[in-house]
Amino acid sequence: MNRLLKFIIALPLVLLFCGSALAIKPKVFCFYYNWYQTKAFDGADQHWSHWSNGNPTGYPGGDNIGANFFPSLGNYSTNDPVLVAKHMKMIAKAGINAVFLTWWGKDHFTAKSIPVILDEAKKAGVKVGFQIEPYGNRSPLTVKADVKYLIDTYGKHPAFYYSEQKKPLFFVYDSYLSKSAEWSDVLSPAGSSTIRKTLYDADFMGLWVNDNEHQFFKDSGFDGFYTYFVSKVFRYGSNPNNWAKMQEWAVQNNKIFIPCVGPGYIDERIRPENSANTQSRDNGTYYDDYWKKAISVKSPYVAITSFNEWHEGTQIEPAKPLSITGFTYLDYSPLANDYYITRTRYWTDRFLKK
Repeated sequence: MNRLLKFIIALPLVLLFCGSALAIKPKVFCFYYNWYQTKAFDGADQHWSHWSNGNPTGYPGGDNIGANFFPSLGNYSTNDPVLVAKHMKMIAKAGINAVFLTWWGKDHFTAKSIPVILDEAKKAGVKVGFQIEPYGNRSPLTVKADVKYLIDTYGKHPAFYYSEQKKPLFFVYDSYLSKSAEWSDVLSPAGSSTIRKTLYDADFMGLWVNDNEHQFFKDSGFDGFYTYFVSKVFRYGSNPNNWAKMQEWAVQNNKIFIPCVGPGYIDERIRPENSANTQSRDNGTYYDDYWKKAISVKSPYVAITSFNEWHEGTQIEPAKPLSITGFTYLDYSPLANDYYITRTRYWTDRFLKK
């Protein structure tokens, strides 16, 4: 058999292999905060009323909330299926494939909203995953237990997020709080408490904050990393000028890099001491700049911080003008109240078709 014929026979196999390596389709995620409750729906406010370092009495809720923007939908409960349906329709309209809920444990008040969100997400064609937060006494072993509980409890719901490789995806916020050796016990195939090659195996994303975290991600067993923060001046990972290097390292080390984009940052109402990290929205140009960087690094994923983290002013959810005694909330003017939903769709269309 001559060399040309051997090449022609082998070519489909080569293409098949290359195709599988390139089979991951671009995906857009966003972080969704299911920690809001109201007196009218739940009997008590949660998170609209908020303690502040600069205001020891805090904010009582109502029209005086712990945020610099005010939602167009007013105070709402993420346990309310009518409200959640509106959110999921906005998220679908924005071209977002999956939302990742804030997870503080099965006994935390936020867990009540999960079945409601899953059901409404299904109707809107949106998938649902989880960002595991740094609750008290969290460890890699408690995260393993969380993952087992979440998959056992919700994994069969049609809205539960699975990758094209049929694996769940979990973000682990502040993953650096545990040592890489402790994570390796759970996340490495040879770890003493490994989750790999079990029914609960998944893709795990750690939080890359500072420079020189390469060794942590080599040793810990995480499948990849994300940046979460969207103040460009806050940390190494949140500065999009560093993303090309991070993506290059991810590819070289068989890791997934998920850059995070956001419309701006302000948490001065609850953290007045943090004003150095405030980032103006600049009538949408700040958001555009983040998206351009995310697309340029050619990661197959991007995550939006956030849909509705009102305390830190990173929300793309519609906001409205409002003034109360002693304070005037920011809003999106001269842009429309829902500008960031429509602008997100502009960018997701470009990202998903890249």
